[in-house]
Amino acid sequence: MSLASDLESAVFDRVPQRATPIIDAHAHVGPYSEFFIPSCEPADLVRVMDRVGVDKTVLSSHLGIQLDARRGNEATAEAVAAHPDRLAGYLVVNPWQHPVDELARWADDPRFVGIKLHPDLHMYPLTGPHYTPVWEFAERTGCPVLTHTWTGSEYDDLAHIGVVADRHPGVTLLAGHAGASYAGFDTAIEVAAAHPRVLLEICGSHNSGATIARMVRALGPSQVVFGSDFPFIDLRCSLGRMVFAELDDADRAAVLGGTAQRLFGWRSPPATDRTDKE
Repeated sequence: MSLASDLESAVFDRVPQRATPIIDAHAHVGPYSEFFIPSCEPADLVRVMDRVGVDKTVLSSHLGIQLDARRGNEATAEAVAAHPDRLAGYLVVNPWQHPVDELARWADDPRFVGIKLHPDLHMYPLTGPHYTPVWEFAERTGCPVLTHTWTGSEYDDLAHIGVVADRHPGVTLLAGHAGASYAGFDTAIEVAAAHPRVLLEICGSHNSGATIARMVRALGPSQVVFGSDFPFIDLRCSLGRMVFAELDDADRAAVLGGTAQRLFGWRSPPATDRTDKE
């Protein structure tokens, strides 16, 4: 059977998939201040991962991306410590909250495998000088940076991604949500095509299997990465887009896990050994 058939069978049989390693490169945990989100704790995430067959998730805390980077990063570290084989962390850098100190505090902590920026919530443009320590750290270490993007935003439109990529060609930059809207997907593809170290992360309410397939056809699987945006978006829905997208087996496996495994390998590769799950 093909990988696509195996994944589809798992869906219809209502069992966790066992056919390929999956790494979710974009998720969050903890309460969010603007509205209530049920089942948002680390154990809730791991339970859903078990239900569908996701091996590893890289996450940041809602507290970190929104209100308090220091305490939020502590919450992320605690979540990873509680589930070390299943979770890894993004270090949130808020440009208004001592970014140099926060980078120094966690730089050598293996629980963090990437940096997370949210220019819209922090109301500071991705191209601003307060992010310079992030780009310097990322270029020096190979640490990937996931940033929120939103088409038309004054803080993190796809044009900002292109500017940063031109200024810092050694940075591996994940464009979270790939611009987030139908209007932005073509621009996201254009920016990534012009910058080999820009990757499109595909979670978002407007994304679809057809859009994902278009991104992979244009860029190849090495520049497209699966993410769910748990708990804002149900992990099962996000994964379903990948299961039923028109991709060949090699491309599907790369987007689901292979590309992310390489991406986060600068620190230590996420565990994707399935031998204990068969």
